[in-house]
Amino acid sequence: MGKMRVYVGTYTDPILFGTGEVFQGKGEGIYCYDLDPVTGQLRLSGTTTGVTNPSYLALDPAQRYLYAVNELKMFENAPTGTVSAFSVDAATGALTFLNRRPTSGTDPCHVVLARDGRLVFVANYMSGSVSVFPVARDGSLEAASDFIQHTGSSVDPKRQKGPHAHSTVLDAESRFALVPDLGLDKVLVYRIDRERGKLSANSSPWVQARPGAGPRYLAFHPNGKFVYLINELDSTIVAFSFNVDSGALQELQSVPTLPGDFHGASSCADLQVTPAGTFLYGSNRGHDSIVIYGIDPATGMLRYVGHESTRGKNPRSFAIDPTGAFLIAANQSSDNLVTYRMNGKTGGLEATGTSVDVPTPVCVKILVP
Repeated sequence: MGKMRVYVGTYTDPILFGTGEVFQGKGEGIYCYDLDPVTGQLRLSGTTTGVTNPSYLALDPAQRYLYAVNELKMFENAPTGTVSAFSVDAATGALTFLNRRPTSGTDPCHVVLARDGRLVFVANYMSGSVSVFPVARDGSLEAASDFIQHTGSSVDPKRQKGPHAHSTVLDAESRFALVPDLGLDKVLVYRIDRERGKLSANSSPWVQARPGAGPRYLAFHPNGKFVYLINELDSTIVAFSFNVDSGALQELQSVPTLPGDFHGASSCADLQVTPAGTFLYGSNRGHDSIVIYGIDPATGMLRYVGHESTRGKNPRSFAIDPTGAFLIAANQSSDNLVTYRMNGKTGGLEATGTSVDVPTPVCVKILVP
């Protein structure tokens, strides 16, 4: 396999987080690196500038287009963020801007595509909503085909006064959209009408998280029978069984992301399952580590393996390459990417010695040419 391309979304402007912190974005846009599949080294190949707060990225299934949320509270004097579409040059990886659309919600923080690449789903964090956009033949975004506003609150008076949709995760067939809402302590489940680009509440419309947990992100097991939830506020991972026909979730197990002797402030961010489905990884911001669990493929249950330092501060995101050979961690507050070689037998991570400077990295996505 030749060199893989790594796209990195960043914060370019100051942004007020839900924690009350004003974070100073220092990025220039979307960065593109070449990843050497033998050494794990990263080499900058280009930067797409003129994009405001492209904090989360998604590639379409054919890897011809890239979509980025623009994490904004206002756009053209309206309380909304936007989502932007780009074409990907197959030879160089360079991005060409196609268009952008308002999301009708503030601080969009996550974007994902249906398996056929015809629909884009955006989670708007601050206002707690989900937007759906059809994709035109040229990869550009059409006007929104649906918009769902969440309502309610939970127990944390600072972080959960209202809804905060944090991601939209689809099952393998794109029949269901699962939306962890940090503000509601729920994972909401929607049925997807792919022809109309519409969402409707599932017959089992949500699963309740523990009060104050703060659901953030989900990762499906490759067999589609299990799904894992990482909770930002109480630093836990919950394993569920998933009914592929009904979309119903059944809790199996809850495990901590932090070691028992850690007593500082920390919160969770990203969650990934290896392509082989044998290990699960989650990031801790504060402890600044990746927690590693083994997965029983028959039961979906998790077995603790260990922790690995991210060699930086505030690991907002990480990515596992499609071969399962490397993990790349993005440390948002120390402005660096770090690559690790993955041990497919033990799940362990070994730093390659590669650390590159990237200003305020938020999201990492890997494209295999």
